[in-house]
Amino acid sequence: MTPEASGSPRRTPYRLVELALWAVVGLLFVARVVPQARAALGIGSRAMPAPSVTLAMLDGGTLPLQDLRGQVVLVNFWASWCPPCRAEMPGFQKVYDAKHAAGFTVIGISTDELPLPAVPDFLREHAITYPVALATAEAVDAFGGVSVLPSSFLIDRKGRLRYTVHGMFAGVALQAAVERLLAERR
Repeated sequence: MTPEASGSPRRTPYRLVELALWAVVGLLFVARVVPQARAALGIGSRAMPAPSVTLAMLDGGTLPLQDLRGQVVLVNFWASWCPPCRAEMPGFQKVYDAKHAAGFTVIGISTDELPLPAVPDFLREHAITYPVALATAEAVDAFGGVSVLPSSFLIDRKGRLRYTVHGMFAGVALQAAVERLLAERR
């Protein structure tokens, strides 16, 4: 029998490192998937008041978040240089197109520090038509000091923050969550 086949002590430390790495990968996977599954299935809703903040819109106007009460709202912090942000945006656009008339909206909040014209150019190039605001200290602070991109906050028609997803929010999970929140009684 070879030392490798017998599980000799020479291989044991490597095996422990491998198991530890797999445990970390598993925990990261669970940390990213569970919040999306909770939102999609309606499990563990927080139902706390959404922040009262006025957003600085890309077009130069302002939008008090409270003005969207009565709609289901996804507030998404993103940046054009962020690969997961770029990956999730087409799914957001698809759900926005399908459910906007029923009372759903997306407010993207760009954290880019690019020259202002670069953000509208990026949105145009990627066919993103939902409203976009610029990240301000007030907006970032209102949502708990966003430190992970992307970060998404799903707000119900009553203006309650129901779900938070840090990291990529899959379009299918968002669609299920939005359909469920739109079906809730006002």
